[in-house]
Amino acid sequence: MNSRSHYDVAIIGAGMSGLAAGIRLAHFGQRVCIFERHNTVGGLNSFYSIAGRKFDVGLHAMTNYVRPGVKGTPLGKLLRQLRIERDEFALCEQKQSRIAFGPRGETSLRFTNDFAVLESEVATHFPSQVDGFRNLANAVRAFDDVSLDAAPVSARETVRRHISDPLLEDMLFCPLMYYGSATEHDMDFGQFVIMFKALFLEGFARPFEGVRVILRVLLDKYRAAGGERRMKCGVQKIIVRDGRASGVKLDDGEEITADHVISSVGAPETERLIADEPSSGTATKAGRLSFVETITILDRQPAELGWGSDTIVFFNDSPRFHYECPSGQVDPRSGVICIPNNFDFGPDLKLPEGIFRCTCLANYDRWADLPEETYQADKQRWYEILQQSARRFLPPLATPDALGRATLATDMFTPRTITKFTGHLGGAIYGAGRKNRQGRTALANVYLCGTDQGFLGIVGAMLSGISMANYHILQKG
Repeated sequence: MNSRSHYDVAIIGAGMSGLAAGIRLAHFGQRVCIFERHNTVGGLNSFYSIAGRKFDVGLHAMTNYVRPGVKGTPLGKLLRQLRIERDEFALCEQKQSRIAFGPRGETSLRFTNDFAVLESEVATHFPSQVDGFRNLANAVRAFDDVSLDAAPVSARETVRRHISDPLLEDMLFCPLMYYGSATEHDMDFGQFVIMFKALFLEGFARPFEGVRVILRVLLDKYRAAGGERRMKCGVQKIIVRDGRASGVKLDDGEEITADHVISSVGAPETERLIADEPSSGTATKAGRLSFVETITILDRQPAELGWGSDTIVFFNDSPRFHYECPSGQVDPRSGVICIPNNFDFGPDLKLPEGIFRCTCLANYDRWADLPEETYQADKQRWYEILQQSARRFLPPLATPDALGRATLATDMFTPRTITKFTGHLGGAIYGAGRKNRQGRTALANVYLCGTDQGFLGIVGAMLSGISMANYHILQKG
């Protein structure tokens, strides 16, 4: 039982970034406690159970995967800084993924964890663009994406210096935006570089048991280092005295003092913890981009339905790719299909049931205040629409009812679900559009980590926690 009322560092939120920050600080003797409002860790990358089945939230794949022996990568830095052995994550590579554009995916680019495959696909389908694509890849490799002082630059404008075909431009942006962009239509080139490296130059992998493996490792490391955590114990307010945070007030009214506070709950959410009504001139605007996701559990491997070995499919059926908050509840024109069974788990291991997931852009305001009966009916209606939309980009089934007959269970989450379990305003998966690379706030001893600090993906979230712990506390301590 935790009995302290003072810590060197109080961390708000037990997501990937908060856990990583806690491990790093505890390794160096800091008295640290993580406060989490819910009863599970992981935040945007957690899991839940229905009827004995565990469903991953957020994790399609862990990006930034590199094979053993490859040095100087985010994954290697993460493992070293958190003192994790590579085998502890038990990562299994993707088989292959695709970017499919057109009403039924007529133009398709295949990619794996070998960048040469994507380069070859571009050369085949866009021969006049391949030299520009190679130049773009070189520009990405040369860009310092971990700088905390880099000025924002339009990724669209930068990419167009190398790529002149709008179709190829959109096909490159589609996966990167779906996996990490908090802004509509365009993204900062630094964010583009982070995601290009994470998806294309490095790649996808997944533990056989999913996100639970990563969370279990992080919790074990945190406990072993002496860190404390309080679950079902949210932070109601950051207490401010003489222009600094003196601690936090918990949901039950208890006050905890701390020398530093690290918040992983997002920039606008943290500003509300500091001041009930932040100044309108300085307040960070909440992001507009949210998602719905359907999850279908099957009584067989998806390959038995004829769906091959695609791990993830990024699809778009329109002449241009529209990454924006839709006017209606959901935009089924583009999205992400994930088949977790199609990671290379080895010859003797396969998931016990088939899993078919589909993610599309959604409008939080269209879901937020629906009466419960309407909400459930709309979920069911959109579940069917998203299934039909996604199936256009997969090989046809043997019979129209094959998927229905193979289905054991279904679930769906909406922007409302995201806000309920993460506290993110507007159901914004990737947080605010403006990132704060240095993690500074209005208070000198309160720092951001995670989504709104600006490192992306699961590996990026953990590196954000590590970086903020190093930069603001350990280096100065």
